[in-house]
Amino acid sequence: MSDMSIGGFGGYGAANGYGTGNSWGTGENDGKSPTGECQTCKNRMYQDGSDEMVSFKAAGHIDPDNAASVVMSHEQEHVSNAYQKAELGGGEVVQANVRLNTAICPECGRSYISGGVTSTQIRYYNEDNPYQDNLKSTDAVKYKGAGVDIDAG
Repeated sequence: MSDMSIGGFGGYGAANGYGTGNSWGTGENDGKSPTGECQTCKNRMYQDGSDEMVSFKAAGHIDPDNAASVVMSHEQEHVSNAYQKAELGGGEVVQANVRLNTAICPECGRSYISGGVTSTQIRYYNEDNPYQDNLKSTDAVKYKGAGVDIDAG
């Protein structure tokens, strides 16, 4: 099973200039820009951490209102790659799962998509492998008569 993911990272702390002279929660500034987005959300970046050729290899900002669809689209690129890899290698995709992660912004308390994870399983058939031949013969014995319903009545 292989895991591919995209993760969001954004700063909250003195390194990004927050927490110095701002008066959050008092109604004065609330840490938000004139567009209504806090600085942490405004500066949040997403970057792919896999070794595949997909989007977001370089960190980039995603609008919080569009993050779910953009991250899901990115994760679907990993699923598409798995199907291509399986087809080229003579295998089949047995399972593909995409999960979007959420988190709460520590500055404004808004829920946001913090990243996504794609898990895929590819089954490859190797007819030349003696273990594969043995598996076929044991499966044949196991399933012979499995669909028969005999009434002894």
